[in-house]
Formats: sequence, C-alpha cells, structure tokens
Amino acid sequence: MDFISDAEQQASLAFVRKQLSAIELAVYKTVYPEFQYAQLIPVDTSAPEWTRTVQYFSSDEIGAAGWINGNSDDIPTADVTRAVHETGVEMAAAGYVYGWAEVEQARVLGIALESEKAAAARRAHERFVDRVAMHGDATKRYSGLLDYPGVTAASATTGDWANPATTEDQILADINTGILGIATDTLYTGMGDTLLLPYDKLNLLATKRLGDTQQTLLGFLTANNTYTAMTGQPLTIRAVRGLETAGASNGTRMVIYRRSPEVLKMHMPMPFRFLPVHRTGAMNFAVPGVWRFGGVDVRLKKEVRYVDGI
Repeated sequence: MDFISDAEQQASLAFVRKQLSAIELAVYKTVYPEFQYAQLIPVDTSAPEWTRTVQYFSSDEIGAAGWINGNSDDIPTADVTRAVHETGVEMAAAGYVYGWAEVEQARVLGIALESEKAAAARRAHERFVDRVAMHGDATKRYSGLLDYPGVTAASATTGDWANPATTEDQILADINTGILGIATDTLYTGMGDTLLLPYDKLNLLATKRLGDTQQTLLGFLTANNTYTAMTGQPLTIRAVRGLETAGASNGTRMVIYRRSPEVLKMHMPMPFRFLPVHRTGAMNFAVPGVWRFGGVDVRLKKEVRYVDGI
C-alpha cells in the first residue's frame, strides 16, 4: 500500500513535468563534439517514424559505344543494372529516474531539479549511436563505417609510419595512393574527400616536420593532396577511435571515402526524444528516452576505401 497521499503524488508529478520542459530543452541543444558520427556520416530522418525497414536501390551502368558499319544492324547497347537493398530499423532507449526524496526536496526548497541525469541519458544515446555507426552491431546485423563488407581493403604500399626508416614522402604516397584508388576504381567519377586516421597516426602527421622545414606533414598534406589538386576543395582529415585495430590481423587502418548521401547514409526515422514522465513504483519518477534507427548503408562501395598497415 502506498504511503504517499494522492495529493502529494500529483503535486510531485506536476513539479517534475514543469521542470522537465526546461531541462530537456537545454539537453537537446547540447552538442557533444567527441561523438563524430553526425559529422562523418549523413543521417537521414525523412522516413516515417514507425517504419520497420528502409529500402533503397543501387545501380550500375553497363555497355559501351563502339564503331559500326553504316549498313550494320548490330548496334552497341547500354543498360542499367539495379539491385534493391533493405535495412531494418530498430528501437533503442536510454532514460533516467528521479527519486521521490530528491523531487520533494527540490519542490519544497523551491530549487530546480538537476539536469545531469537527462544529460547523461542523452550522452548514452550519442555514445550508442556513435558505436553502431562506426563499428556496427552484430546482434542486429548492422555493419559500421570502419569495417563494411564489400569495401576494398588494400595494404599500404609502404606502411609502418612509426618506423624511423619510413620517409615523409612514403607516408604522403600511402595517403595519396588511397585517394587515387577511389578515382581509378570509379573511372574518375568519384573522389574521396574525407580521410579518417587512428589518433596516433594523425598525431604523427601533426608533429612530424617535413624535412628540415618548419612545416608539419599534416600542414603540407592539407594543402597538397590528390583530392585538393584535382578539385580545388579541402580534404577533410579526422581521427577516429577504433582504427588502431580495424585493419587486417587487428592492425591499423586508414579510411578514405566521399562523404555524400549518394555514397553512404544512416537512417534515423525517429531521432532521440524524451517520453512523458511517469511514476514507477511508490517512490520514483521515470523519464524514458527512445529513438529508432538503422545501421550504416554504404551504397557505392567503390567510393569507400580502406588502407591497412599504416
């Protein structure tokens, strides 16, 4: 039997509801820069919230033009092959609870409920999505950006960047060969504009000087790389957790790709939201946080490339 009166319950619940409107607004506005999935993978929220699957089509062109005799009926033809793909959408949750004592103390003293719990739930959401986006989740058969099936995984021409015998030119060549690999695989219709590296490799580029100059390898690479030379656009370079062991035989890996929804995306039909507060048991007020999303879809695998052993 409850020992809290109905009037007390209603007063406490009303107080929590009023507090949450301000708490949740502040939490939604918070940006967590350590979670990079939204910067690295286009996120699509256009599908209906309760859709069970998302379908998309991939296509490829076949055939080529050729010389013919003026009286010939044998005309070279071109065609387009299409394949349908389907990604399941799943629900996940991360909520928080206020105890009756802390609610009553805040209400009686006229102070605001602390927002740390709501922020912790939101951070749990971001951490969860970031992990699935980057590494996948075998329980849902989702693959991540760092190890997606069907993407070309090549060994670095030189590799072993931390070896003092590896020259600056060899390191730069490993990177530019990877960028050029996407271009050659797509007959120069696609170019990798994003480079992901393990933290220690990006640190090496940022601290290793180019010869006897005062310029670092990273500074030189930013201005002088195959993508920038061919397009005039800057190359995006980021460090990502997990690349230290994402390569063959748990070795290092570099990821190069064109960051575009045409190439890859992650569907999130229902972005993170807090549901209304409700009472649980005799003394707690729970606030569920839920979202629905699918794994990463790499649609044009030739425009993503892995380089291992750097």
